[in-house]
Amino acid sequence: MSGSTLILVALAGIFLLLFLVIRTKLHAFVALLLVSLLVGIATGMPLNGVIESMQTGMGGTLGFVAVVVGLGAMFGQMLEVSGGAERLAQTLIKKFGEDKAQWALGFTGFLVAIPVFFDVGFIILVPIVYGLAKKTGRSLLYYGIPLLAGLAVTHSFIPPTPGPIAVADLIGADLGWVILFGTLAGIPSMIIAGPLFAKYISKKIHVTVPDYMNIEEREENRDLPSFGLIASIILVPLVLILLNTISGVVLPEGNGLRTVFTFLGHPFVALIIATLLVFYFLGTKRGYSRQDVQVIANKALEPAGIIILVTGAGGVFKQVLIDSGVGKVLGDMMAASPLPPIVLAFLIASIVRVAQGSATVAMVTAAGLISPLITTLGLEGPILGLIVISIAAGATIASHVNDSGFWLVNRYFGLDVKDTLRSWTVMETLISLVGFIVVFVISLFIM
Repeated sequence: MSGSTLILVALAGIFLLLFLVIRTKLHAFVALLLVSLLVGIATGMPLNGVIESMQTGMGGTLGFVAVVVGLGAMFGQMLEVSGGAERLAQTLIKKFGEDKAQWALGFTGFLVAIPVFFDVGFIILVPIVYGLAKKTGRSLLYYGIPLLAGLAVTHSFIPPTPGPIAVADLIGADLGWVILFGTLAGIPSMIIAGPLFAKYISKKIHVTVPDYMNIEEREENRDLPSFGLIASIILVPLVLILLNTISGVVLPEGNGLRTVFTFLGHPFVALIIATLLVFYFLGTKRGYSRQDVQVIANKALEPAGIIILVTGAGGVFKQVLIDSGVGKVLGDMMAASPLPPIVLAFLIASIVRVAQGSATVAMVTAAGLISPLITTLGLEGPILGLIVISIAAGATIASHVNDSGFWLVNRYFGLDVKDTLRSWTVMETLISLVGFIVVFVISLFIM
């Protein structure tokens, strides 16, 4: 089959995927599997070869992603149940002072979203936003946008959140580089899209706590875990993973210390350690029985399961593209493009994101399409970490009416559609563009 025919099949597959997800509302997991099957058949692969590719893609992806996302979800659920997220917010607001509560909420969101899913973190912390808005008489957006920006940045850019984990696995990036570049891109993104944008938009749109949001007042002095304990536990896996990456660059192969850091800093080991720490310090030591901890852990796997399966289906799509020969043609075509890989990755993720709304689907689709280019160009090391953040930035852009996050913010802040577009959608786009600009500039010094 000619290269141009293979490209047409790939494009038809992508359009079919978007049609199935957008128009027929077919679940992304089923849609990705169906499109992978049809692309394999259309490219002339043997029927048993298509099935083998699907098995290889699913198994290869889930072997890593399922473990990391599953452990990360348990870690986050324990932090949520114990009141750890509230403790972070309360302490940071006290440290910054009420006049700088915007900044405190931005950094709270940034830390909380490392182990806790975006929507869960928002629902836990939104009562603090309501309380501050009532007390000061300011627009909800003055405090709410910084919190949302902090949560959204980390949710998109910093492992062990599912998006960057999935992309890193699909393109073979080292998580240490992803964490480093995600942080470097994330902090300025959070500042510009959070406190700075909030000051502007809160003057344009004044909203008060919606009458229908009957959130119970929380006790100010209820027993919460200490700030130091929460911050330390969150940093444990990140520091271990970063030490693994740094030791691989600084220390020679065969060095004993490097071997230890390589083991302890593997995401499996780092997250097992962190999860055991939260089970003990935020569970057993705070009066939860072993049965309670088990129930909390089981509950965490419910939302994680959907993300794991969609990511696995993204791995299937990638594998079929490679095994059918489409991947090589795509890789050669993109390699001939005047655009750098980082820009291509950002544009692909942005287009899929705007078309169908789901950041996860945008990420896994873009990673599947860009991975052949990475193989063609022989890219490795830090540049892959930058490509992960570029894809994550593209998958964050222009959240609108086809994204569940849009409606979550719309309801909790009592906004109409127009004002949600002016606030939330612009905030997401600022995060996307600032994050992309940062990684693009860094790439000029690395490539």
